[in-house]
Amino acid sequence: MQAELHAELGNLDACNRALDDAETVHGLSGEFHNGGWLRFDGSRIAEQRGACYTRLGRFDLAETALTVALNGNLTARRRGSVLIDLAHLGVQRRDPDQTLEYGSAALELARHTGSGYIAHKLRQLRGELGPLIADRRLASLADSISALDSTS
Repeated sequence: MQAELHAELGNLDACNRALDDAETVHGLSGEFHNGGWLRFDGSRIAEQRGACYTRLGRFDLAETALTVALNGNLTARRRGSVLIDLAHLGVQRRDPDQTLEYGSAALELARHTGSGYIAHKLRQLRGELGPLIADRRLASLADSISALDSTS
């Protein structure tokens, strides 16, 4: 939470310190889950790094962190979220190839799993395609996302 706050405030150094502090959970031994709602085990730190770096406009760092997350052991829902975050980076960079690669992978995952969460995030992506929609491949992706909406 501290890292997100620092990212929102635009403070990269403080954000990195908070994320690095969170990484120390990997060195804990023994029982550290209390069974309550707070079950932080560090498995989502790469995803959090990606989100924070995106918020900071550091797309290079965000892509690295999200790629690390994507190579981890993710549930379908989390994998879809990371794929869409990477597609969002493509939109921010005005990179139709990156947007298409990751957006298409997320769309396929949504079709395969029927996940409403992934479909929701895809609808958000579709809404951000804006100037990239002139690329016929991305227009087709947007149409496919719309078709997904009508079947879910």
